[in-house]
Amino acid sequence: MGIKLAVFDIAGTTLKDNHEVSKVFQTALSHFDYHLSLDKIDPLMGYEKAFAIRQLLEANAPEPIEEQLVKSIHQTFMEQMMRYYETAELQPLPNVEATFRKLQEAGIRVGINTGFSRNIASIIIDRLQWEKTQLIDLLIASDEVPEGRPHPYMIRSMMHSLQISDPLEVMKVGDTEVDIREGQNAGCRYVIGVTTGIFSREGLALYNPTHIIDDIADVVTIASL
Repeated sequence: MGIKLAVFDIAGTTLKDNHEVSKVFQTALSHFDYHLSLDKIDPLMGYEKAFAIRQLLEANAPEPIEEQLVKSIHQTFMEQMMRYYETAELQPLPNVEATFRKLQEAGIRVGINTGFSRNIASIIIDRLQWEKTQLIDLLIASDEVPEGRPHPYMIRSMMHSLQISDPLEVMKVGDTEVDIREGQNAGCRYVIGVTTGIFSREGLALYNPTHIIDDIADVVTIASL
């Protein structure tokens, strides 16, 4: 039984991110007088963003959180994030594009999923030209399924699109705790943590991925096991 689908996260996994998403998140929160440090924000960046906002507010605000506040902060974050990705220099992390191509040459489909909404994800993928150059086969965002990570809906949606019924034919690759738990909840054969993002090797190990790698090129070797 071989791997048929490899699912990758975006920021910190396939796209270079020096805490930029967290910094935009931090700025959006500050507009509403919530001033949080990056070490509080970073661990939640793989989650669907409205959920992340709610979690941060509930943990750091003394008063009950109104849903309209969450929506307002989320809207501000999305607007700022779209402006950032429309203008910033976007760089794939080392060996990412070559890894995508090698997987495809081995008959493995490449999927991208994300805690971003579809409008933000599309800006990134369009600017990187990953769909135009057919480096990826599928893209799905957290607002296109009932619930984002760590729930398995995005992975299951990709499996359904490709008519893959067995999660043991799927691998998940990401740089955060919630990426790992998503892969585990989906029942993926391999759940791979990569150290190019927010979490250290020691931080990723706490969540028991099947593998921890420093170079995404190692995914090709794991897929062939």
